[in-house]
Formats: sequence, structure tokens, C-alpha cells
Amino acid sequence: MTQTASPLEAQVREADLDRWLSSRLVSDPHARADLIALYAFEAELMAIPTRVTQPLLAEMRYTWWAEQMDGVFAGIPRKGHPVLEALTDLVARHRLDRAPFDRLIEAHIGRVHGQPHDLDAFYVGPMQIAVHVLAGPGHADKVVEAGRVRGLGQVGRVDEAKAARAGANLALKTLPPAAFPGVASAALIHQDAPEPVKRLRLLWATLRGRV
Repeated sequence: MTQTASPLEAQVREADLDRWLSSRLVSDPHARADLIALYAFEAELMAIPTRVTQPLLAEMRYTWWAEQMDGVFAGIPRKGHPVLEALTDLVARHRLDRAPFDRLIEAHIGRVHGQPHDLDAFYVGPMQIAVHVLAGPGHADKVVEAGRVRGLGQVGRVDEAKAARAGANLALKTLPPAAFPGVASAALIHQDAPEPVKRLRLLWATLRGRV
């Protein structure tokens, strides 16, 4: 696993250590940079509630991001914004669908207004995008359960996450190995584990192709 090499990677490492560590398992530097662009976008969304305390102000910031998706998917990003520029390039090269991005932003708006976590919007959709980026289209259905395992772990429903592992691993049997770093973070159910333990867990999960 290499060290942080760019501002976007530093941003992702600070916001989401699990997926930053998972991205280290991608050997191709261009593919790894693509994952980081996706995760940096999510890091921007996750940071909003930490910067503003009022739900309405948070919603306004999420609305701004929703509006920026028009430029991203038209190939015209906001100049000077490294995350939007990287995301625009990612979307164009991989011909990504806009719907999961819109659902993610809508789920964040719901959260600041006290709605329950939409696990599919927060975790399944982004994992499906990550797998598409690493291995191309056609694998979205294989990672639905793995995305839910990750989501359950993230919201503290550890017993449910453990129970869902068997189904997730069954679906992952036909996932291309190149795509596995996009789902590997689902193996990290215990959020309070120290970083060295997480690194070992990710390596073991990748070797077996199981979360």
C-alpha cells in the first residue's frame, strides 16, 4: 500500500480511511486515481454537516452540488474545483449513469432533516459505481449485498452486517478480481479497529475474494 500522493487522496484518507485503504489494493495508478476521484466527491458531501449546523443551510449546500451535476454530466465542470474536474473526467471516460449520484445527494439531504439512512443510496450505489470504474459495466447486481453489509457496519448494526456476509460473498463469487478493491471495505465491519488491523483484514479479504 502506497502513501498518500495527491490532495484528493489526502482528503479521502481523512474522510474515509476504510475506502482509502481499500484503494491502495488497486495496482494500476490510473484506476486508483479514478476511485479516489469518486471517493473525494463523497467526502465533500460527508463534510457538509460538519461545516454547517442548520439543516436548511446544509440543504442549500447539497442543492449546489446537485446543480453541479449538470456540468459534470455535460462535460463542463466548474473550473478550478479539483473534485468536480476529476469527477467530470471520470464520468466521461467510464460513461457513468447520473442516477446514483443524484440519489446520494438526495439521501444526504434527507439525513440532515432527520430521515433514516438510505443504505442503498449511501453505500450500494457508490459501490456499484466503484466496481464499474474498476471492471466495467455488468457487475452491479453482484455487489448489492456487499454494499448493504458495508452500510450496516457503518451505522453500527454489526450483528446484521455479520449475518448478511454469507449472501454477499455468494454474490461476489463471479465478481472479477480487479473489481474487488471497490467492495473490500465491506470487510471492515468494526469501525473502531486500529489501522494496522484494517490493513490486514483488507489484504486477507482480497486474497480470498470475500468480505
